[in-house]
Amino acid sequence: MRNKYLRSAALALVALFGLGTASAQVLPNAYFNIDWQLGMPASSDFADKTSGWGMNFEGGYFLTDAITIGGFLSYQTNFKKYPRETLQLSDGSALTTSQKHALFHLPFGVAGRYNWFKDSIFQPYAGLKIGASYAQISSYYYIYKQYSDTWGFHLQPEVGVSIFPRPDMRFGFHAALYYSYSTNKGDLLTYSLDGINTFGFRLGISF
Repeated sequence: MRNKYLRSAALALVALFGLGTASAQVLPNAYFNIDWQLGMPASSDFADKTSGWGMNFEGGYFLTDAITIGGFLSYQTNFKKYPRETLQLSDGSALTTSQKHALFHLPFGVAGRYNWFKDSIFQPYAGLKIGASYAQISSYYYIYKQYSDTWGFHLQPEVGVSIFPRPDMRFGFHAALYYSYSTNKGDLLTYSLDGINTFGFRLGISF
């Protein structure tokens, strides 16, 4: 079983290496990032625990050596546990239970960057993402799940760096720090969501 996993990992690395080489040859002015994402909520009491359940996918095109434009899609899930309590619901009934809250956040839209040192090993940039934001707020108790879907506007400034040990192959690593704000609002049981503010970190591959 271990050898099977090692072979799978080796094949994945070979495939990614091939993608990096292909993008350098076929799309010399394009870039792609696939990142693991760590999200730290800044103001949401609904689900406020730092979580590594997130990923980011982004691709774009160099309009000039400094300016890129492209698209992105990312997702993040944060959680919070609530001890057993009695909730007075709006219809006059009450619910006594412990809960686990989950906030699933999926923004997508347009990504722009200003880049420095395109042909060097270390290629820092400052970027801005703008788009739409889907979010689902959920409460799990006993064997039940109650949830509400919301939509909003998304804005995300970001600074990061792509690292290419061999810039001519355009295959390397990516790291970034970001802040995101979404206007999503929603109500669930006796709880409310009024905007999603998140600080985060990304680490992944770039090609």
